[in-house]
Order: sequence, then structure tokens, then C-alpha cells
Amino acid sequence: MADEERVIAIGGMHCATCAINIEETLKEIPGIKVASVSYASEKATVRFDPAKAGTDAMKKAIEELGYRYLGEINEEEAEQERQKDLKVLRRLLVMSAVLGSATMALMWIFDMTDLRSIIGIDMQQSFIILFILATPVQFVAGYRFYTGAFRSLKNRKLNMDTLIVLGTSTAWIYSTAVMISPSTFGGAVYFDTSALIITFILAGKYLEALSKTRASGAMRKLIGLRPKKANVVRNGSEVEIDVDDVAVGDIVAVRPGEKIPVDGEIVEGGAAIDESMITGESIPAERGVGDQVIGATINRTGFIKFRAMKVGKDTALAQIIKLVEQAQGSKAPIQRMVDKVASVFVPVVILIAVSTFLFWYLLTNDLIDSLIYFVAVLVIACPCAMGLATPTAIIVGTGRGAELGILIKTAEVLENAGRIQVAVFDKTGTLTIGRPEVSKIVTLSSKYKERDVLRIAAAIEKGSEHPIGEAIVQKAEDEGMDVPVSRDFEAVSGKGVRAVIEGAPVTLGNRIMLSEQMRMPARAEEEMNALESVGNTVVGVGISGEIIGIIAVADQVKPNAYDAITELKAMGIRTIMLTGDNPVTANAIAELCGIDEVISQVLPDQKAAKVKELQSEGKVVAMVGDGINDAPALAQADIGIAIGSGTDVALETGDIILIRDDLRDVVAAIQLSRRTIQKIRQNLFWAFGYNTGGIPIAAGILSPFGIILNPIIAAAAMALSSVSVVTNAALLRRFKASGRNGK
Repeated sequence: MADEERVIAIGGMHCATCAINIEETLKEIPGIKVASVSYASEKATVRFDPAKAGTDAMKKAIEELGYRYLGEINEEEAEQERQKDLKVLRRLLVMSAVLGSATMALMWIFDMTDLRSIIGIDMQQSFIILFILATPVQFVAGYRFYTGAFRSLKNRKLNMDTLIVLGTSTAWIYSTAVMISPSTFGGAVYFDTSALIITFILAGKYLEALSKTRASGAMRKLIGLRPKKANVVRNGSEVEIDVDDVAVGDIVAVRPGEKIPVDGEIVEGGAAIDESMITGESIPAERGVGDQVIGATINRTGFIKFRAMKVGKDTALAQIIKLVEQAQGSKAPIQRMVDKVASVFVPVVILIAVSTFLFWYLLTNDLIDSLIYFVAVLVIACPCAMGLATPTAIIVGTGRGAELGILIKTAEVLENAGRIQVAVFDKTGTLTIGRPEVSKIVTLSSKYKERDVLRIAAAIEKGSEHPIGEAIVQKAEDEGMDVPVSRDFEAVSGKGVRAVIEGAPVTLGNRIMLSEQMRMPARAEEEMNALESVGNTVVGVGISGEIIGIIAVADQVKPNAYDAITELKAMGIRTIMLTGDNPVTANAIAELCGIDEVISQVLPDQKAAKVKELQSEGKVVAMVGDGINDAPALAQADIGIAIGSGTDVALETGDIILIRDDLRDVVAAIQLSRRTIQKIRQNLFWAFGYNTGGIPIAAGILSPFGIILNPIIAAAAMALSSVSVVTNAALLRRFKASGRNGK
């Protein structure tokens, strides 16, 4: 039984260590082969053997850890869950902010003896008032931290909640003890410290949640494109139904201004379709009977009926959403290093905090100051920023890529694409348009005219799916020819074809195949060389061992190929064209594209070997192809970039899929990767730098200079670090590829 892969939404995660704990627990379930949990996206991507593991086991494991198993909900439902959590968080924040601010203000007032006398309360009564204000903050607003800490201790997996509870509880318990017996424990309380720490942390969590929601805006935008209703022809009349109820084979009617609900093929009428949201083309495409239409595109003019071909999860839009979701739930290699640090971070911080307390208490015999250092270390060291540094950038980067028509399958691909050193391009359909046309026919025998050469060539190529064969057949159809039937057809990979036509053996192929089977006259060589020198692909036609003519087929270079290659070279990337064409034709096309290196006369099954040969030089190699005969080379390359189409985004080959047929998107994909990695490095520098610098300061390293970090300031700094990391990642939403204006 084949492995299954599912993306599961999880609620109740508070920090990066929550995600690590869930991930480790899922991996322990028999049958689960891969588990990746993202705190930023709040989802787990799990690959498992359905014969050994199922969703029930996953649900049980997640809920036993104390988190909410939300299952395979769609992004719309996930957003509703996030909004619910935001609403609860907002209420708790408002409550803690009001009570915490009141606690701090009254602390300041009560510290003044004269004011207490004026009000008419003694010191212990003031402590009771502060206790009443601070306690709801500690145990109501802070309830989520206590439950999280309890779960972590129960499962012997410490997390951020453990640090917060230890720090704030220490301040609250000590203050409560002072309130009960001031003479025993001293005359100062720190209710404001515990209340404001929780307030600042909740504020940070709220802003962090808002930022994460904005970071996933691209996914919501994609979801928003999906039509809700469809007009389906049933029993001769139109009926409006939910788009989820449309079945393959249904006839769907779409009027001007309406969205096309699913993918299909037009069976009646014609229209100008705005496909910009899928293909990026701003000019509406004219579509008629037999043409394909894509779900979520808009009918600008005309009335059409089309047969539904792909519905539900099989539509182009659904496939795009699925690929983006998978990428956002995956982990970049750099994240694995961060996870290892985060998994041991909390125990190390607790050890540092205890050591700090003991050091200062033994040195000064001052319990209050020692506790302040202890609490400050615990609070400032929460590893939230560290856990958010990479996944938030991945979420925004992959989302922005989807908006630009660049589908990146995994976080690892997004990270590695920026390291590309060599870009290898297939020729036909990649650098060229892929729809060659017959440009010239030359006869080499007085017995045959140009029409005869074309008629015989069309007969042998009839039914061919090769671009050259299709061009020859199309030319014959345009000429209105009556093409004879061939028999004993045989294709010779990378060389040509053989068949028997009207009783005579016929060969159509390149010069390699022709020279193997018949004598090549000097004139044939001259004509071939002349045609190839100007970019034509040339095939010869032979009958009974005699070459009777030559057919030249030209494929136009894509309009943006030269700009893309020029930009890649400017980025320091070596560009190579890999083709089965002969050297002369290949070099002519390469010159038009601006490519400096050409590897020609490569058979389809040899392309992967050539890519491997380039990799042996120690270079990171990208292969750019159309995903058909380039599949082995795409798979062999470090990064396979498949030129897709608006209706075919679920290409199995290729790590990056370019929905738009624009080679400048190869440049955009690499630039997006580099920008994303830049943001990740900035975030990690800030996160690690913040903890590296913050913990020693909180521990009192600067106290000889009169600088002591108040735990309240430590909490504010911790909250700010998480928000700054998410905000910095969100700036990727402004990414624009050079020369494209982001389009």
C-alpha cells in the first residue's frame, strides 16, 4: 500500500518548542515516516503508511500533549480558527493591560507614605489591593501559560510556557508571601512585575498572531479566487449549484462578468477570458470551441458553455493551493539546525537562571535582587523569535511566489534555489516557443517536386506528437494534400522515423540517421549547413536509400528568452543549452538567446547524464525544461524548474513550477530564493543575537556599571523580538523581480 501524505491543522501551539514536541511525538507513532510541524503555519505535514498508522493515532497523540487536533481543514476554516484565537487573546490582553496598568500605577502611589496616609490605608492593606488586581492577570490571563507548562512537564518536554510560569510565579508567590507576613519576608512586593510581564507577553503574542495572519495573506488571496456557485445545464435548463457539487462531464454555462467555476473544455460559444490571476497575462485570451478554460478565471465577453474536465481538488487553482500549503508546511535545512538548538534551549535557560540566582545570592546575600535576576533571565530568553525566524519567511516567500506564478514545492527548494550556479536549458518548448513551422523545402531529385517531398514526409509523420512531425503534417493540411497511409512505422529515438509508404521504404530523420542508411550527396550537406546556420532544424527524406529532399523547420525563440539569460549571466550564473539538435542549429538558437555554452546532439535519455556530469564539477545545477521529455534531467538536477501552463500545475517533475510561460520567472524564482534566505539570516541574526546579548545582561553582567535589567523591560523586549522577526519576514510581500515590476 502506498504511503499517504496529509496536512493537519493544530490549535493551541504557543511557541516553537510546542511544534518540536508535537513533531517528536508524531515521529514516535509506528507507521509515521515523516512528520514536520510548523509553528508559524500551525500545521503538521505527515507522511505515513496507512496500514500501520491513521488519523486516530495522530489525533490521540496530539490531544494527549494538550493541543487541539483540527484535522484536514481548508485554509478558510483555518483562518476562522485563527480569528477565534485572536478574539480570545484580545480579550485577555485588554483585561491584563487594564489590571496590570492599575497595579503599576497603584504601586507607584502606595510607595509614597504620604499618599497612603492621605488615602487612609496601611502598607499591608495596599498589598492586598495589589494582590486583588494582579491575581486575575496571573491566573486568568496567564491560564494558557500554566496549562502549557503543566502539559510540558507531564510529557517531560519543556517549552516557553515553562519559562514564563517560573518567572511570573516566582514574582507573584514572593509578593504574596510578603503580603501575608511583611515582617518575615521584607517590605516590597512585585505584583506589578508579574502582571506586566504577562501583559507584555500577551501583547507580543497578539501582535505576533496578527503578523502571522498577514504573512499568510497570499494563501487567503488564492482561496478567495475560488468561485462559490456554478450554473450547470440539467435536463435542458440551467440550475445554480455549489461549485463543490459540479461533476466531471457536467455542462457549465458562463456569462460575461462571471467567474469560470472549474477547469474544462468549451463546447459552445466563444469568449475573451481574463486569465491574469493564473497565468499573469494581463490581456484577455480569446477562447473558442475545443479550447481549455481554467477555474477562477473571468469571462470578460461572450457566452460559453464548457464541459467540466477537472473539479474539486483536481482543478488548477486547487493544485496551486495544495502545492503552496505543502511548501509552507515543510522545513528548510536551516530550520532543522534551529530546531536542534530550540529543543535544548529551555532546559539550558532554566539552568542559567538558577545558576544566576545562586551566584548573586551567595555573593550579596540579597534575596530580592537575586530573584530579579532569576526572573529576568527566564523571561528574556523565551525562544519564540528563534522559532519564527525561518518558517515565517518561508510562508511569505512561497506565498509571494504563488502570486507571481512561481510554485515552489518545498522549503528546502526555496532555500537551495538561491545557490544555483549553473542553469541548463532545454531548447524546444523552453527557450523556443515549441510550435515550429516548415520554413523551406528543398528537392534533391529531379523525380520529385516540393509537394511530393512534403506529402511523403507528412505520411510518415501522421499522428506524430513530435513538434517537427506536427509542423510537417500541419503544413500538408494547410496545402490541402491527400496524405497516403504508412505501415511498419518505427521510431528511432533522437534520430528519426522509418516506415513503408506506397510500397517503398521511407526514412525521415537527422543527418546522423541519414548517413547511417544512405550516401549523403555534397549538395545535401551544403543545403543542410546553410539552413542550420540561420537557426533551422533540418530533416532529410529518403526513399529506397536515396535522399530526395530536405525540410527545414524553424522554431521561434521566446520573446523574453534573451532578457532572462542576460539577467542570469549578470547574477553570475553560468547558462547552458542542452539539446538533441545538431551543433550548427543549436549554436544559432543559442546566439539569439545570448547563451554562451551549448551541448548539442544529446539524446533524451542522455540529458540526465549530462546534468550529472556538470554536477561532478561541484556546481549547484538547475535544469529548466517543459517537464515532458526532460523529466529525468529535471529529477537529476539539484533544482528542477518545469515550465508549466495554466492548466497543468501538478507536474510531478520539477521542484519549481512556472505557471506562466515566461523565462524571466526563472530569474524571479532565484531572486525570490535569495531574498528569502536573506530575510531568514537577518531573522536568525536578530533572534540569536537577542538571546546571546540579552541573557547575560539579564543575568547582571552589567550590574557593576549600574545597569540592571528590570524583568518588565525583559518581557517587553522578548515580545518585541518575536514581532520584529515576523514583521521583517512580512516585508517579502513587497518582493518584485528585477525588470518585472512584480508582475
